[in-house]
Amino acid sequence: MNIRILTAKLRDVDVPLLASLIPEDTKQLSGQMIELDELLSGGVSKTLSSEAFKGKLYSSFLLYTANKIKADYLLLTGLGPREELSSESFRIASGEAALRASNIGARSYALYLDPSSMEFGGQKVVEAVVEGAELALYTYTRYKSQAEKKSVEEMILVIDQGDAIPQLKLVVEDTQKVCEGVKLARDLTNTPSSELTPTLFAEEAKRLAEKTGLECVVFGLEEIKQLGMNGVLSVGKGSREEPKVVILRYKGGKPDEKPIVLVGKGVTFDSGGISLKPSEKMEDMKYDKAGAAAVIATIYTAATLNLPLNIVAIAPLVENLPSGSAYKPGDVIRHYGGKTSEVISTDAEGRLILADALAYAVDKEKPQAIIDLATLTGACVVALGSQASGLFGNDQTLIERVKRAAEASGERVWQLPLWKEYSEQIRSDVADMKNSGGRAAGAITAAAFLKNFVGTTPWVHLDIAGTAYTAEDGTKVKTYTPKGATGVGVRLLIKLLKDWVTTSS
Repeated sequence: MNIRILTAKLRDVDVPLLASLIPEDTKQLSGQMIELDELLSGGVSKTLSSEAFKGKLYSSFLLYTANKIKADYLLLTGLGPREELSSESFRIASGEAALRASNIGARSYALYLDPSSMEFGGQKVVEAVVEGAELALYTYTRYKSQAEKKSVEEMILVIDQGDAIPQLKLVVEDTQKVCEGVKLARDLTNTPSSELTPTLFAEEAKRLAEKTGLECVVFGLEEIKQLGMNGVLSVGKGSREEPKVVILRYKGGKPDEKPIVLVGKGVTFDSGGISLKPSEKMEDMKYDKAGAAAVIATIYTAATLNLPLNIVAIAPLVENLPSGSAYKPGDVIRHYGGKTSEVISTDAEGRLILADALAYAVDKEKPQAIIDLATLTGACVVALGSQASGLFGNDQTLIERVKRAAEASGERVWQLPLWKEYSEQIRSDVADMKNSGGRAAGAITAAAFLKNFVGTTPWVHLDIAGTAYTAEDGTKVKTYTPKGATGVGVRLLIKLLKDWVTTSS
């Protein structure tokens, strides 16, 4: 989408739809909305004093302008309570405006950011409204023979402070690059498993690497065997599709600077293996590659932003299927580095492939920090629903950094404990550990399993099982996360990496 920023008289902005963001229970208009209200014969103030529109978040009200101004319609979009305003408020309200523009078939629309909105922080507001619009208008149309609705091609941001435009244009450019990364993660996650097998996923990673100058290494079956990545090997044994491990390296920092490693679970389809899942909603298991999609999209975005950091993304890619060659409950796996795990459930496969990737990252990449993302446990969905990802780690300083990035990006996290008592639940009689500690504290024991493979390296694990795609659980779906994959993790990680640059310089 083309996005322009300009100063203009609202009455002269020639678009089908002009939108304005209104805090809840607004009594007095500000900026150019005062003049607009007069031109529309008090239509705005009358609406605000009625029960039709109170400025609540997720609400909007459309007024026909009857040719009194250039725009055909004026949309009042709710921001929620003024005392609770945040970047997320602007993100959601902007998504609402974009969807209303799309629903009326507008190819172009304008969004007015009045002085009171910009007081919240001009750059933060512009970043949020661009994210809200770009991500709300995302649709996955690869398999649609006909487009379901017209696409919006242009958004015009109208502000009253002309001297701020040059800096805000840079904000728009960077934010659109981040949104492209989110859309990339959504596309990869939404793609059916037959169209994005481990081999095809690896080929897509190579293409992205060539596009941005990333270093790309792909381990095939023989390399995986030679390296002793037997978690990856075991989980992939039941499928005809060979497993892959993709490693992307971005070298934007100093040559001797240790990298930040991002690890993402890439189960391109998860049937549960021999511990077969119920058939209901099994189609959603194409989303089990969301962690891999997020880390690959993040490193791609970091390269387009030219972040001055060294970053490595590692994505173990497998299909988990039942067959005569599939791994079985009771098997013992010797992971990269030598630690062993007893298989209790073949449906607890994500931690088995992540174990190899984490141990490899510590051994070969010598990172300053590791962050892994995985649609790891249904237990995390039970605990937190779709409103937050589970957060675990072994270093509170890194954990706090991730929390700040999560709050700023609107991709919320909630820290859960990793007390040593939880590790007792995964103690095995025949191996170093077992891959399932039972139903109790399932998300925590999964994280406790992973902790065994990172040593003393600062590490954070994000369980995105509840946030990787929109759930039909009755919770409010954000305007900027359409049905399907959300691309969660990309904006959070980019915020984290940008903060890393700031605090390290």
